[in-house]
Amino acid sequence: MSKKLWGGRFKEEIDKDFFQFQKSIHYDYKLAEYDIYHSTIHISALKEAKILTRSEADKLTNALMSIFNEIKEGTYKQNSNSEDIHTDIQNRVEKKVGKLAQKMHTLRSRNDQIAFDEKWYCYKEGIYILSLLNVVLYSLNYLGNKYSKNFIPGYTHTQRAQVVSFVHYTGAFFYMLERDFERMDSFLKRSSIYIGSGALAGSAIPKSAYSYAIKKFLEKKQFDVKTSISEIVKNPLDNVSSRDFIVEFLSILSMIQMHLSRMSEDFILYSTKEFGFFDLPEKFCTGSSLMPHKKNPDFLELVRGNTGKIYGNLMSILTTMKGLPLTYNRDMQLDKEPLFSSTETVESELKIMAEFIKGIKLNEKRIKEVLEDEELYATELTEYLVHEGIAFSEAHGIIGKLVRYAEDNDVKIKELSDKVLKTFSKKLNNKDIIRIMNPEYAISSKKSITSGIKTPVIKKAKKR
Repeated sequence: MSKKLWGGRFKEEIDKDFFQFQKSIHYDYKLAEYDIYHSTIHISALKEAKILTRSEADKLTNALMSIFNEIKEGTYKQNSNSEDIHTDIQNRVEKKVGKLAQKMHTLRSRNDQIAFDEKWYCYKEGIYILSLLNVVLYSLNYLGNKYSKNFIPGYTHTQRAQVVSFVHYTGAFFYMLERDFERMDSFLKRSSIYIGSGALAGSAIPKSAYSYAIKKFLEKKQFDVKTSISEIVKNPLDNVSSRDFIVEFLSILSMIQMHLSRMSEDFILYSTKEFGFFDLPEKFCTGSSLMPHKKNPDFLELVRGNTGKIYGNLMSILTTMKGLPLTYNRDMQLDKEPLFSSTETVESELKIMAEFIKGIKLNEKRIKEVLEDEELYATELTEYLVHEGIAFSEAHGIIGKLVRYAEDNDVKIKELSDKVLKTFSKKLNNKDIIRIMNPEYAISSKKSITSGIKTPVIKKAKKR
C-alpha cells in the first residue's frame, strides 16, 4: 500500500479489502497528463504567492515534466498500490525531490484536481472525436461521389416507397453526423476548465497568483495547449460538485452512437441476400466456424450492439448524480469508467467506420432489377395527374386502383394499352406512363431539392 494524501486523524489502518474496493488508480491513471497540468499551474501559483521559492518551484516542476515526458512517450506505468492518480504522481515526485514534494499539495484538494482533470480529458478527446467525424464525413462523400449517378429504392416502414439518388442516401447519414460534429464543436467552444476551488470553499492562494500561473501554463510549448480555456473558478461549490459537462459529453457520444448504429443496421440489411444492394468489405467481416459460405457483418453488428453500453453509460452518470447533496461525494468517483468506456468505444468505431464505408460496393445489377418495381413510381404518377388538373385525393385513389389492378391481373402498368388506362382516368396514356416510370424522371421531378449529384461540404472545426 503506497503513501496516501490523508490519514493524520486516523488511528487505525485502512482495511485492506476496503482499500482495494475504493481505489481508482486502475482506471483514473488515464488522467495523468491532465493532473500534471493542474500540478504545474498550482506550483506556479504557490511560487507567485511566495509560498514556494523559485528554486523549490523549479525542482517540483522539473520532476513533473520528467513524469509528463514518460506519459507522452508511453513509458509511464502507474503503481497499482496507489490510491488514485493524484497520489501516484505525488509519490513519484517525492521519489525525485524528497520531502519537498510534500509542499506540492499545499492549499489544494483532490476535489479540485479531479474536476479539472476530467474537463481537460473531455476537451482533448472531443477535439480528437471531431477529427474522426471529419474522416467519416469524407468517406461518406467519397462513397456518394463514387456512385453519384446511381439510384436506389427508398423505404418507409421497411417497405419500398420511392426512388432516391444514392448521393441523397449517403447524404442522410452525412447530415446526421454533421449535426453531431456541430454539437461537439459547440460543447468545446463552451468549455471552461477551472482551478482554485480547494475542497469546496475556494483557495487561500490569491486570484492574481492563479491568473499569473494560468498565463505561464498556456505559454509552455511542451504541453502543446492551443487554447486558453483554463480559468479561475467562479463558484467553487458548483465546480467540485457538478458533472453536467460529462453528462453533456456522453449525450453527444450517445447521439453519435445512435447514428452509427442506424447506419450499421442499414448496411447490414442491404448486404443480405434478400436485398443484395451492398457488397461489404471483407476485411471487416468474419466467417462461420461451421458454415463455409458465411460472410458475417461482425463490425456493424458490434457497433449496433455497443449502443446499449453507450446509452447505459449516460444513464449511469445521470443516476449517480440525481440526488447528491452539495458538494463533492465519493459517488462521483464512479463517473470515470463510463466516461472512458464511451469515449474509447466511439473513437474506435469512428476510426474503423471511415475505412469500412470506403470499401462498400454497390451491386448495380441487383439494384437495377429492384428499380423495375413499378410501385416505386406510384407517387410520380399521382403527381402527374395533379399537374393535369385532377385533385390530389382523387388522383391518389386513381393510381391506387391502377396499382391494385396490375397486381390482381399480374400485368405491368407500362404494358397496359391506352384503352385500359383511360378506364381509370382520361388523363392517362401509355406514352406518359413509360416516360414517368423510370429513376431519372422520378429524381428530376423533385423540385424542392438539388439534382442529387452534389454532396455536402465537410465541416471543419475552427482552430483552437
